Amino acid sequence: MQRNRRTVAWDSYRGLGDSRVVEFIKFPKMARLRRECIISEKIDGTNACIRITEDGEFYTGSRSRWITPEDDNYGFAKWANANREDLMLLGVGTHFGEWWGSGCQRGYGLTNGERRFSLFNVARWCMAGETPQRRPTADPRIEKYQERLPSCCYLVPVLFRGLFDTARVEEALEDLRANGSKASPGFGRPEGVVCYHVAGNVGFKVTLEKDAERKSA
Repeated sequence: MQRNRRTVAWDSYRGLGDSRVVEFIKFPKMARLRRECIISEKIDGTNACIRITEDGEFYTGSRSRWITPEDDNYGFAKWANANREDLMLLGVGTHFGEWWGSGCQRGYGLTNGERRFSLFNVARWCMAGETPQRRPTADPRIEKYQERLPSCCYLVPVLFRGLFDTARVEEALEDLRANGSKASPGFGRPEGVVCYHVAGNVGFKVTLEKDAERKSA
């Protein structure tokens, strides 16, 4: 006896009798908006990363490719390999940051080839002499504390840390506009801010100039 289309469709919906059952896609969980955020200064340099494998291999990259001292990006790979021993303290993983300074985008008043690598993941690290603080986590029952930053690295400056509120973003922008860069005190043309939402694990950027314009790829 041939089953009608309605019966076949119902059996498929229940997962019975038909091999062409459509895979069910679960709706993703949504993060609570009123949760901790970290607002940091957005530095205008070039994106860079360091990758350390479990086997101890060391790689350097730009925003879109691996680089080497022979095929470099503003000298980052050369600098990283010269400081490899210190940078290995970052541990296994991929570590993203901004490579900025002399001759690289805005320059920030640095001269004679001076450039700095400022890591983005500010919650993980503390600078020399600072007391490790508890790191924010999506699950407040999990306690993690900051680790020591390698001496050759910097962190992007934190402008605010607390419950997410767009007013805090505007306050951070106004502070930069009025007082200049925190990454390079005295430099009067900072780029903007990045607001990282901890529970959502997502970051948003706002620039002081041309924020409404779309940046080319």
